[in-house]
Amino acid sequence: MGGLKLDKWGYEVKTSSDSCTSAINAYYHQVLTYGRDRKVILEALVHDKDCVLANVLAAHYLCSSDYMEAAKSRLEQATSYEKAVFDAVNCLISENRDDDLAVELHSKLLKDFPKDLVSLKRAQVLCFYMGRPDLSLGLVEQVLPYNQQEDYIYGMLAFPLLELGRMADAENAAKRGFEINKQDCWAQHALCHVLQYECHYQEAVQFMEECSSSWSSCSSFMLTHNWWHVALCYLEGHSPITKVREVYDHCIWKEVERPDAVCLEVYLNALGLLLRVHVRGELDFFEDRLKTLAARLTDEANWFVEWHLDLLILWALAFTEELSKAENLLDGLKSRLSRMSKKKQQVMQRAMLLAEAIYEYGRGNEKQALEILGPDFDAYKYKVIGASDEQIDVFNEVWYSMLLNSGEATKAIESIEKQIQKREGVPFLWRLLEKGYNLSGRPEAATIGEKARALEAAYFN
Repeated sequence: MGGLKLDKWGYEVKTSSDSCTSAINAYYHQVLTYGRDRKVILEALVHDKDCVLANVLAAHYLCSSDYMEAAKSRLEQATSYEKAVFDAVNCLISENRDDDLAVELHSKLLKDFPKDLVSLKRAQVLCFYMGRPDLSLGLVEQVLPYNQQEDYIYGMLAFPLLELGRMADAENAAKRGFEINKQDCWAQHALCHVLQYECHYQEAVQFMEECSSSWSSCSSFMLTHNWWHVALCYLEGHSPITKVREVYDHCIWKEVERPDAVCLEVYLNALGLLLRVHVRGELDFFEDRLKTLAARLTDEANWFVEWHLDLLILWALAFTEELSKAENLLDGLKSRLSRMSKKKQQVMQRAMLLAEAIYEYGRGNEKQALEILGPDFDAYKYKVIGASDEQIDVFNEVWYSMLLNSGEATKAIESIEKQIQKREGVPFLWRLLEKGYNLSGRPEAATIGEKARALEAAYFN
């Protein structure tokens, strides 16, 4: 048919330009590989400025209403596939979007066009920021029968499985994805998550370092996030702190030197690692690196991109005594919350509480931070900040440390023991438990200390 082309999935796109379709397909590849050249979608519009699908995808890439308006003006001539993508993305990037409706529209799109893995990825990212791995899993299971042998589908299956604690299923899915395509960085990442959770630190590091040659074309986020996992395995496995610092310097922070780096994506992983290091009392080994980073974060252009990053920035600014800047950021978050719909406010109230607490923690006001969080804090209930279990767990570590520092040993012991039941092989948890037992005057502290020392000696030796 004249004026119609088929995209990578075999779905109809209204265009006469093969080059336009090729650029759309190249964009699909960039999204699924976490590539650093997603701007290739703009080339599609050079070849056909009237293509609805190209305009919609560009609108999502740039979060631009102009491209959306261009797509809308030509929507009557669009194919049914393009109209479905338009509806889903239009809801997603609207100023006061309804997250549930956006998921619903993506589910409808995937029901009619189940081979569109980029729309699946887009929907899964939304579910991640909603803190809803259950919805994410439902979407991927919905399209899995149509994509049994496809690249990237099993990494997308593995991630919500591991976020739901289904580690064996996640491992199987990640391995399947890796078998299909050993360059699939999301399947690699999911497998690392499983190995790390199960405290197979050396195995995780070896696997990721063997995969690392395939990350050079990855986005700043994916490249530094995979190295963040490696650094965390060294840290949790009680490797010499110099190994952690080497990864930070040469594999995370070094990314900001690249001319095409997205620095905010680097800052997220750099801050996440430095907070872990701080909780473990090892920040002195990193000298002035946090101050160097915090100096960049005083620039307000880096704020209000995502809640998880804002919380980490709050800690960095407060800890490095950039208090007026930290207060401005905190006030800005409160202002953002006040402008949300009532429904969204209820969801994000927890994020605001965590922001206030982490600000006080950064200032050294630990008792005040504990009061803000209340007696039953569990970071895993705060995933609406847009963080995985592994990313958000540092806030649990902060919580345990604040309890111990404030003399609330009984509550700390209860919380730490609960976490040890899930991850028995983390030396730092046993060290915290030992401290709690010592504070309580319990004789078992010596036995706990022996367990900690045995684990510390077991990894990377």
